[in-house]
Amino acid sequence: MPDYPQTRRIKSKVPRLGVFHRALIGEFSSNGLLVFSVLLGIVVVTQLIRQLREAVSGVISVDGVLVLLGFSALNYLPILLSISLLISVLLTISRCYRDSEMVVWFCSGIGLTSWIRPVVWYSLPVLLLIALLSMVLSPWALQKADEYRSKLESRDDVAAATPGTFRESRQSNRVYFIENVDAGSNRVGNIFVQSEQNGKLGTMVARQGLQETLPNGDRFLVLLNGTRYEGVPGQRDYNVVDFERYAMRIDTAPAKQALPRARTMSTLELWQNRTPKNIAELEWRVGLPVSAVILALLAIPLSYVNPRAGRSLNLVMAIVLYMLYSNMMGVMNTWVGQGKLSPGIGLWGIHAVMLSIAALMFYRRTTLFSISGWLARPGRRRDASREKPEHGE
Repeated sequence: MPDYPQTRRIKSKVPRLGVFHRALIGEFSSNGLLVFSVLLGIVVVTQLIRQLREAVSGVISVDGVLVLLGFSALNYLPILLSISLLISVLLTISRCYRDSEMVVWFCSGIGLTSWIRPVVWYSLPVLLLIALLSMVLSPWALQKADEYRSKLESRDDVAAATPGTFRESRQSNRVYFIENVDAGSNRVGNIFVQSEQNGKLGTMVARQGLQETLPNGDRFLVLLNGTRYEGVPGQRDYNVVDFERYAMRIDTAPAKQALPRARTMSTLELWQNRTPKNIAELEWRVGLPVSAVILALLAIPLSYVNPRAGRSLNLVMAIVLYMLYSNMMGVMNTWVGQGKLSPGIGLWGIHAVMLSIAALMFYRRTTLFSISGWLARPGRRRDASREKPEHGE
């Protein structure tokens, strides 16, 4: 017999994340992107409506709407990512229950706790992004938004005037109406100005005007080829004067310094100046990523679908639980800021309670599935059923 070389069995190295984990992470990611896009669109639309309302009322200028909208959206991103993380895990596992895939996984030896690993792998980059936003980017966005609002409020009346709308000056002694503005040539067209001087109401109308700045920094609105009507309403002694050039001084408001708030301070500044309000804000920023990972784990037992109940019942419960969790975090941070609660309890109290609830729900679901699987064994059913004795025994 010829001697054949001995073959060695090569053990295949199973990847750390198998097919099961990779498929789940892919489904988690697709659902998360969809939910995040919908939530971001809702937030952007609502904030845009609010910013446009302020622009129409004259609180901010039209050109500042998009800038403030970007800062506002950046501030809401940590909350939107937390909600997207919760709902994406919930939708994916609920779909597995509805399609009876969970029965297959349970029969294959993959229990409910085996879902923790793919959920953690999926949540890890999202948690890092939430921590970056809550610790660094959101305070920066709020600070820049306050500075930009202060800059808009310090502009003069003509620069802040919106073309096509009436605007009252800050001193409440003039009303401007400018039909169009040419930003390149610093000229304005079809101007209407009404002012009160020495108890007489004066109205000036001009087809064209421009803004001039003197060497000493004084600014003037110069009306060209217009008419001034001056008098007292109800009386006949009106003066009508045609002019070629009429200059009005523009009062420039001093630039307002944005007052520092705990929400606009950097994380390092909060840590260096540990007042009760600063500690409360610091705990809120730390609590956002911690609450996100707890909610992601809580979504695993919460996603159980009862065939007798509605399919969206667990989604409603998840939203109610998130609102309760978020509101309790806000309440405890408020108590920490007021000195009614110690910082340690304020930081970890509500998170420990929610983590205990998640562990309790895991234990309950795992126990129910273990009992049902034990009762469903064929041998167990035969043992449990009382067999009738044969005749003659």
